[in-house]
Parts: sequence; structure tokens; C-alpha cells
Amino acid sequence: MLDEIRPADAHEASPSTSMAERAAAPAMQATPPVLARLREATGEQHELLHGLMPLAAPSPTLSDYLSHLLVLRAWLAPLEPWLAARGDGLAAHAAAVPPVDRRALIDADLAAAPRDAVPAGPASLAPWWPADADRAYRWGASYVIEGSQMGGAVLYQQLHERLAPHPLGFLASGRNGLSARWKAFVRCLAAEVIGPDEIDAACRGAVDAFDRLVALARACREPGGAGGADRSAAAGRAG
Repeated sequence: MLDEIRPADAHEASPSTSMAERAAAPAMQATPPVLARLREATGEQHELLHGLMPLAAPSPTLSDYLSHLLVLRAWLAPLEPWLAARGDGLAAHAAAVPPVDRRALIDADLAAAPRDAVPAGPASLAPWWPADADRAYRWGASYVIEGSQMGGAVLYQQLHERLAPHPLGFLASGRNGLSARWKAFVRCLAAEVIGPDEIDAACRGAVDAFDRLVALARACREPGGAGGADRSAAAGRAG
């Protein structure tokens, strides 16, 4: 259900890629060292998160989808503005990988649901990155964010009839261009994160970002937490 959280090769991840197109692609494309290390560093977290996010439910409901959005929003609220404000890493490649206001997409989906259908959501996280976090660290965090979109098209196809008439705008947005976007992201990542120290820093950034998302998803499943049986008043959303 949550394969989008672990980035895949663009041809593997794009549901619009035909079998003929895949066969025409090079049989073996060299994986950039940084991408291989990032996958290795976050593999266990991906498997854990797969079963924790609200959409991992066997038959997801609108409430599950909205809880999924709220977890992502609480995670992104401190992270995306920090990445954008630094102006390096992915933020310096806006022409190749245009910025996406994911929180705005999430807010639009939350607003499209009946008010009483929106569950309690976790409070936005406090900044967690170290004071000396560098450009490579930010590339690692961006890897997790970009990867989190990769299964959106698949989830949209699985859920849009079940959850109609909700538009599922967060999943639908950009779904036809995900393959090209991911390939552009990987090219930029591989061009900037090269040496062993940089790759290590990128892995730390990715692991830290994943850890916070796992913690939010786990809290969502605990009694008294967002999505738990004993929900209290909804936490305020970060701006």
C-alpha cells in the first residue's frame, strides 16, 4: 500500500509506463552510488512504515486517507520551509525539479472533506535537524520527500472510486509526470552528492527524516493519539 515511501526506479514506479517502453529501456542502468546507499540506509524504515501509515489498512476509508494526510502534514510543516529557505540542494534546481507546495495540496484535500470527517491530527514536529546540517544532509531529506510521492498514482487508482466523491487531490496532483520528475531528481542528486562524506551526510538526513515520519505514524495508531480509539480534540495545524 505504501510503496511510494520507498523511491523506486522511475520506470518501475510509473504506472503509465507500458511494458514495451520498459523493454525498450536499457536492461541495466547504473545506479548512482548515493542512490544505492540511500536505499540501503532507509530500507528497514521503509518496511516498518509500510505497516504503520493509515492507508496500510486492508480497506482504507476516507478517515484513513485524511489521517494519512495529517501525518504527512505534521512531518512536512517544519521540513519543507527549512529546505526552501536554505536555497541549496534541491531548492537550487527549481528549473529541473519544480517546487511543489505539498502542504497546500494537503490542506485542499482536508477542506474538501466534511468537517466532521476530519480526524484529530498530530501536532507539527519541532525542527529536528542538527545545527550543522549541510547541503548533502538536505539532499537526503529531499530524497524521502520526493520518494513519498512515487506511489501516489497507484494509490489514486486504488482509492478514487472507493473514496468518491472526494477528489484525492494530493494523490492526483502531478501523477502523470512522476516518472520524469523522479529521473530529474536522481540526476541532480547524483551530480551534487558524490564523495563518501557527502553520501554519509545524505544518508543521515534521510534516516532522520524517516525516523520522524515513523514516529508520527506510530503515534497515530496509539490509543489517545491521532487515529487512536481515544481521540481528543484535533491538534491545530501549522501554517
